[in-house]
Amino acid sequence: MRWDSLFDDLESQLEHESHAEEVDRRAEDHRLRLGRLTLRDRLQAFSGREGSRREVVLELSTGATMIILPQAFGRDWMSGDVLSRDGASGACVVPLSAITGMLLPKECLARSLAVPDRDERPPRLSDRIGLSFVLRDLCRRRVYVRLHEGTNGHGVHGGTLDRVAADHVDLAVHEPGVPRRERNVSHLRVVPVTAIGLIAL
Repeated sequence: MRWDSLFDDLESQLEHESHAEEVDRRAEDHRLRLGRLTLRDRLQAFSGREGSRREVVLELSTGATMIILPQAFGRDWMSGDVLSRDGASGACVVPLSAITGMLLPKECLARSLAVPDRDERPPRLSDRIGLSFVLRDLCRRRVYVRLHEGTNGHGVHGGTLDRVAADHVDLAVHEPGVPRRERNVSHLRVVPVTAIGLIAL
């Protein structure tokens, strides 16, 4: 009888240690997974899949807090629709480096952490497209943009992108609704890419 009791005790201890090791392993796996998460990962997870996106509230280096309905994510940017309280919206591109905060309702924390493992999600072309590519495309298409500058608080400047260089852009500043012609351009503004807080289209 004593042997049975001893074996039962040993079996219970082994089972307890095995369970504790499994709990420790899962906790370590969770810490490692969190350590690999990027802000882009969390924004994508929180906003949901294409076709069923959820708006996010972002604080930007411009000092503004904006509600944005994400549409696409690139390597270092996201695009979406800016939603205002009156229901109006407009398209925008946000450099991820310009995001100073993401405001989450408490009950949505788990949703923002539900990021699939990198091995489970196939890489997409947009994952490799950088902000410079987007800026060059806007420049090529001669789209009127409003550059919201961050960090230094220089405000909003509207016009057409004339050039996109390695680390800065040339903005031909002119009034909205008029074509980019020399007579319509008041001046050229050279803006470092790192100073761009939001590009409104």
